[in-house]
Amino acid sequence: MTPEIKELQEIINKYDNIVFFGGAGVSTESGIPDFRSVDGLYNQQYDYPPETILSHSFFMNNPQEFYRFYRAKMLCDTAKPNAAHLKLAEMEKAGKLKAVITQNIDNLHQMAGSQNVLELHGSVYRNQCTNCRKSYDFAYIKNSQGVPKCPACQAIIKPDVVLYEEALDQNTISQSVQAIAGAQALIIGGTSLAVYPAAGLIDYFQGEKLIVINKAPTPRDRQADLVISQPIGEVFSQITV
Repeated sequence: MTPEIKELQEIINKYDNIVFFGGAGVSTESGIPDFRSVDGLYNQQYDYPPETILSHSFFMNNPQEFYRFYRAKMLCDTAKPNAAHLKLAEMEKAGKLKAVITQNIDNLHQMAGSQNVLELHGSVYRNQCTNCRKSYDFAYIKNSQGVPKCPACQAIIKPDVVLYEEALDQNTISQSVQAIAGAQALIIGGTSLAVYPAAGLIDYFQGEKLIVINKAPTPRDRQADLVISQPIGEVFSQITV
């Protein structure tokens, strides 16, 4: 165990109001590709850039191409929670962790057992008819062909995922702000902190310890009390609760 991980262990031992703020790097160790790394989706070749395909206007104007990309690259039901997801769930059960705030849409925190998960960008496990608002599950979208339609009214079904050009859910934002503002310690993990407005939520932290766990540098490293530049799963696998 490195000195940095020992310090993280001491922080977790000391505080009982910890909040975790995570991004794509939390799930890459489960086999889900991120967007900005060398092997991420932004560095692969498609007819359109991923940020274009995953925009509200593209979904409305070209749903066939949207769903071709979405099924191939965004629906991954073979991924399993890794050591980070499992340890965070264990921390919550022990009364240490009060909330997981995630930019991910993969449901892995819930699969690991976390209860209070605030999904800033929605979830691929929820889908809704754009007309009658009837809900559809992950399997319905994955097993559908072409553009999935609602059997009840024939309108297009949309994933409950925040696309580019769309606003974040205000209730989720409010709960996240409240959790971060009240935390004694905030652990930021597996995120470049490049996506706004989500990354701006960190500004509400007023607690005692700010920890950043990320393989690459982030804009918050200078403000952090502790920076660990290692894969987050490897870090959390060494922590005991």
